[in-house]
Amino acid sequence: MKPRRTSTLVAVAILVLAFTGALLALTQVDRVRGRQSTLEEVLYIPSGKTLKKMSLGHSSLLADIYWTRAVQYFGNKHQEDELHYDLLYPLLDITTDLDPKLIIAYEFGSVFLSQRAPAGAGEPDKAVALVEKGIRANPDHWRLYFTLGYIHYFDRKDYKAAREAFQTGSEKPGAYFWMKVMAAEMAQHAGETGFAAEIWKRLLDSSEDQMVKDNARQHLAALRLEQAIDELNKRIDIYRQNTGRLPSTWSDMGRVGLLRGVPVEILYELKLMPDGTIQVADPAKYQFLTKGLPPGWKRPLRKVHPNQ
Repeated sequence: MKPRRTSTLVAVAILVLAFTGALLALTQVDRVRGRQSTLEEVLYIPSGKTLKKMSLGHSSLLADIYWTRAVQYFGNKHQEDELHYDLLYPLLDITTDLDPKLIIAYEFGSVFLSQRAPAGAGEPDKAVALVEKGIRANPDHWRLYFTLGYIHYFDRKDYKAAREAFQTGSEKPGAYFWMKVMAAEMAQHAGETGFAAEIWKRLLDSSEDQMVKDNARQHLAALRLEQAIDELNKRIDIYRQNTGRLPSTWSDMGRVGLLRGVPVEILYELKLMPDGTIQVADPAKYQFLTKGLPPGWKRPLRKVHPNQ
């Protein structure tokens, strides 16, 4: 038998083994689902990298098979209101090992992972790990940064990490402008008022959309007031430490030099309360204000004309 023919037969045999291994893995998944077990569910072939070596260039096809299985697995668990999705991350990990460019597996797979049980696996940290894996393989795909920021914001409540994801993604080719808006919003949530103000200022200066400009102006006005509140709170604390009591009026602080550099128009917007806290005189003027709101105050709902 000629060497070339022998090599071809060997290659075909290995390819058949690869697909057989994949099918065995999927069969094992179904068997595990069908029986009660106190141990963690496992995959027949736990390594996507091993499968990729065996696939002889057909790893993308195998990735599609595993992605389909991951979706089916999630769908069945979701329908049955299961609390454990032990196979979900391994399936997604193998899928993305086989095809690191399969963006849909990162975007939707991470949402499956991050949602609270029984709607999902309730594993936002694993969801973050999956998306970060996708970013390493696809560093210029801005939508992955959006997905990462979404998980940090909604599921992990890590506003600083969300801001970093949105900000980095906003600088990628083709990113939508609202990625910068999301970054600014997250910075404000995280207490990074200076960083948030910088982003809103950039949006105000660079955007040609009037709605974006108005939105940026409103955010900047709120941030300016919040920064003043933060600074005045520090000075109120200094007054208390120096005098042993709280100031009754802004004039009390002015007489000891603790209002230097604070614009007079800012003081007109703020009220010094008897307990030393600061409240905004007219919070309805500031749509995005989060500090200085009177206790129990709720923003009035905007009336919409019936014809709008």
